[in-house]
Amino acid sequence: MESALQVKNLTVHYGGFTALDGVDLNIERHATLGLVGESGSGKSTLARVVAGLIAPDEGQILLESELLTKKRSREQHKKIQMIFQNPDASLNPKHSIRQILSEALLFHRIVDRKQVERRCREWLDRVHIPGNALDRYPHEFSGGQRQRIAIARALSVEPRILIADEPTSALDVSVQRSVLDLFNTLKEELQLTMLFISHDLGVIHEISDTVAVMKQGRLVEVQAKAPFFARPETAYSRELLSAVPRMPKLSTTPGGNHESRT
Repeated sequence: MESALQVKNLTVHYGGFTALDGVDLNIERHATLGLVGESGSGKSTLARVVAGLIAPDEGQILLESELLTKKRSREQHKKIQMIFQNPDASLNPKHSIRQILSEALLFHRIVDRKQVERRCREWLDRVHIPGNALDRYPHEFSGGQRQRIAIARALSVEPRILIADEPTSALDVSVQRSVLDLFNTLKEELQLTMLFISHDLGVIHEISDTVAVMKQGRLVEVQAKAPFFARPETAYSRELLSAVPRMPKLSTTPGGNHESRT
């Protein structure tokens, strides 16, 4: 398959600490690579470098064969969007949902002002948030609903790559499953290419086509999902797998269960 994203020899130092140590990674078009590892292994640093939030000390990032520069253009930023563990990191609490969605659409020139209202409602509908939510504020929604709005905001600008950094880890189990189900639905409908990061191999199993394991800033294993879960190659991967509780099968209903606000 055609490569969507290539990372070559990516290295990041923080003072005397090496956060990323020569990372090479490839994500195929319309595929999801699940990145797993313990806390502090470098997963989030890799996500932020790929998203352009941190400049690497060494290495290259190629998006569909285009070399991404350290100082990215507006178009390059549009092509790689990120969803954070805490949606409060991307949803301005002083802005209404209308402002949050419309500002992204207008800044990246996806639609003009005449079309922006309709497009905002379409994206809320995709993530199962009622259209009358546009004039409400983030604090008026549950954590799961805020994460759905963050997903809508990221996808509304039509990125080529979606990075999801622990997007379900702050949610309770029932809400987590419904949000994962939403990701799977959107993945199929929109033919998404994703880098999906989690410390939980149960989540990685539900969402990924390929699994990459990170330890101390290095990738120690990359395999297709089925052989990885059947026959992990490294002792570290086997250790991670041995600690995984079996996760219940996701709902087959599009969008999963719709959590109520608590």
